[in-house]
Formats: sequence, C-alpha cells, structure tokens
Amino acid sequence: MTVKHPELGFYTLAGQPQSSRDLVDEVKAGEALGLGTAFISERYNLKEAATLSGAAGAVSDHIAIATGATNHNTRHPLVTAGYARTMQSLTGGRFVLGLGRGIPRMQDAYGIGRITTAQMEDFASLMRRLFRGETIVGHDGPAGSYPVLRLDPALDEHLPMNLVAFGPNSLALGGRCFDEVILHTYFTDETTKRCVAAVKQAAVDAGRDPSDVRVWSCLATIGDHIAPELRLKKSVGRLATYLQAYGDLMVRTNDWDPAVLEAFRADEFVKSFPGAFDAIGSTEDLERIAPLIPDEWLAPSATGSAEECAAEVQHQLDLGCDAVILHGATPTELKPVVEAYVNS
Repeated sequence: MTVKHPELGFYTLAGQPQSSRDLVDEVKAGEALGLGTAFISERYNLKEAATLSGAAGAVSDHIAIATGATNHNTRHPLVTAGYARTMQSLTGGRFVLGLGRGIPRMQDAYGIGRITTAQMEDFASLMRRLFRGETIVGHDGPAGSYPVLRLDPALDEHLPMNLVAFGPNSLALGGRCFDEVILHTYFTDETTKRCVAAVKQAAVDAGRDPSDVRVWSCLATIGDHIAPELRLKKSVGRLATYLQAYGDLMVRTNDWDPAVLEAFRADEFVKSFPGAFDAIGSTEDLERIAPLIPDEWLAPSATGSAEECAAEVQHQLDLGCDAVILHGATPTELKPVVEAYVNS
C-alpha cells in the first residue's frame, strides 16, 4: 500500500474529542483513504502531541505524522529532539516536527513565555544541528542558554519540520528555514496567494529552491452530508473561537472590516461567554452569535455537496498551494469529498 494522495491531509481529533482513543480509528481510516499526512494539534487536555504522535505512528504504515503544531518552549530542546528522533525510528522516517507561535493570551495566563520569530529560528537550527550529530556547547541564543546539547554523535539525518505561519515574519521564516508551511483556515483567496508568494520568495532570498518548501492550505471542509448542528460548530463555532483568541490578526491578515470585530467583541453574550465557542458552545449559543459573523468571513471554506467541496480543494491548489489540509472533519466525514476529488 502506498499513499495515493500525498497532497491531502487531515487533522486527527479535530475539535473537542471525547476520547484520545478516537485517534486510532481516525488514522487508520485516513491511511485507508490514501491521505498523505495526519496532522496533530496540541491542546492541554486530551491532545498532548508526543503521546498522540506515538499512537498514530504505531497504528499506521504509510501516512506521514506531523505536529501542527506544538510550541518549542514547553519542552527542553533535548526532550523535543528525543521525541522527534524516537518518532522517526518508530515510523521509518514518516514524522514531521511542526512548530507554531501559539496564542499569546493563553501563554500569558499560564505563565508560558511568548514566542518570537527569532526563538523559532534559533530552535529550528538547534534541531538541525542535533540531527546532524553535533554536540552543541555553550549555546546562548534566542531559544535559550544551554551548557551542552547532544542527541547522538552517530546521527546524520535531516529532520523534516513545518511551521504554522500567519504573519509576514513567520511566513518569511518558513520560507528560509522550514520544509513545510501551514497556512491558517479562513484565509481569503487574496490572502492565500499573497502568503504563498511570501513563503516562496523568502525561500529564493535564502538561496533555496522554492519548490522545496511545501505550502499547505488549511481548508475548513464542512460538507452538506454532515449534520447541520455539527456544521454550525465547525463553521461559526470555530471562526468565533479564532476571533476570541486572535481576532485582530485574522482581520488584519484578511483585510476585513475591523468594525465587525469590534461589534463581535462588544456583544454582551460574547463578552460574558465563559470559554471557547468551539469547545463549550451549544447549538443555541452558536445560533445566537451567528449573525455577528459575516457570510463573507465564513466563505473561504469547502461547503455544499461533496463535488463542490472537492472543487474548492482543487481551487486551493490553483491558488498556488502545494497541498491541502481538509480541516475540521474526520476521515469518515471526508470520504465522500475525497472520492469526489479523485473522480473530478
């Protein structure tokens, strides 16, 4: 068996799973569909990335396993390097270590330092050096100060790495230092094209072949075959949560009307809501806030029939992306979309 669609991926345990064990069947189903990559996001409840990565690797044979993403400053560099090296051994080289900047408000609340572009670049360099077998002595850089870092002096491998990129600094970093770049969901066509161009140009400026940097579209895939209340959670609930967490960045990146975001935040129900809408919002809650989010903000997604969803997947490739994450749906939910994509 080989991967039939390396240009397609999915997030396992999308949203708020009831059990981490769901990952086992999802990864098996994703591999059976021929999807190229199973992405693992990290939340501090049932979705600790290292544990999930090991489980995904153990129950699969061909699909790539990628974090998308973890934060570099929540583990010691040697712990992360050991995690990545163990995953490479477990999977026969199918692992991709993915990093992201994280959510500043959450980091502030938990006492975790905010992540800078310089830190991620320095950390990526440390991982590269450790996987080349280097013993790093007296490192003092943005990622931290370490007397000695050493993984295995006999090691000489390339560790594939991805970066979840949003703003211009992280897009440029992805182009010059990483193997893959993951864009955000609900990016307009203009934003997607601009971000792809920024990544590719940064690769050229760094003396790299831009085709060596794979850019993933992250496309919310919410077909009509999914139950209406679940579609509401995967669309309104998810975007509302993004607006709660980093709405200014979403609006600025997409050139949306900031007055709409101000009205969303000023709504008394939104202001008093005790958590993330995609985590605890009921159908009634989401129906209550749906009028606050313009249809045009929800439009950059794959909706409608399986054939219409498949056409939107192809559209992302036409915009310049190298690959597409079918975001927010399980492999079972994605099956008709993938079949329509194959037959289109």
